[in-house]
Amino acid sequence: MGVIIERLSYFQYPFVRYALIVGVLVALSASLLGVPLVLKRYSFIGDGLSHVAFGAIAIATVLNLSNNLLLVAPVTILFAVLLLRIGQNAKIKGDAAIAMLAVGSLAVGYLLMNAFSVSSNLSGDVCTTLFGSTSILTLDRFDVYLCLWMSAAVLVLFLLFYNKIFAVTFDEDFARATGIRANFYNLLIAVVTAVIIVLAMKLVGSLLISALVVFPALTAMRIFTSFKSVMICAAFVAVSCAALGMLAAIVAGTPVGATIVTANIAAFGVFSLLGLLFRKKA
Repeated sequence: MGVIIERLSYFQYPFVRYALIVGVLVALSASLLGVPLVLKRYSFIGDGLSHVAFGAIAIATVLNLSNNLLLVAPVTILFAVLLLRIGQNAKIKGDAAIAMLAVGSLAVGYLLMNAFSVSSNLSGDVCTTLFGSTSILTLDRFDVYLCLWMSAAVLVLFLLFYNKIFAVTFDEDFARATGIRANFYNLLIAVVTAVIIVLAMKLVGSLLISALVVFPALTAMRIFTSFKSVMICAAFVAVSCAALGMLAAIVAGTPVGATIVTANIAAFGVFSLLGLLFRKKA
């Protein structure tokens, strides 16, 4: 008990509070974007772009950049646009394009980190990048403000263009027929997703990012069926799991990213059971 109280006292330090704030904001943004991505069966874009971000981080590490965000963010956004364009190609479907980018970026990134390693602990650096680590505790006030602005942008995006995103998500052809610029909104979602993935790298690592996108949406769908209800529930689940996961990680001394994903798995299991009970009663 004394150890738990001692570890909870860590919240008196600003960097721990920054980590909690950023974790919650990133999870909120990822969950909102996850709903249309899951419904469009394009949720694996998170995997593809996270692997691209890993490759970009490897390049930034080799170049010894002081702030790798300056390289990682533009590269990931560029590949989000390319991924969307390639996915519309009749010869290369979306899932194949994502697989190509994911595997290729991961391989090139690891190759570069091995060939031009500037660290004596290469395995530790790779593991940290892939699965996340205590680097979430190195965030400063700038990172918090950046996540705050990005979360606000995602919320404004969904509030202002809710009807258009709804139409593009469920029937893209009908949306085009009614004059909605479906390609523009698909591109907007892809670009914002790329930025959120870059921000989430320090939280859960590149291999676990897609969990923040997929799990809250799928969890909400176990009980709710309307688009708006799923969005609200997914946001609630994501924020709750991020907060509880980070608290548990601090108290138990476990990896932050893996603990948050485990919390999402537990929430999915609980909602699945509740969904079964509700359907039996109905």
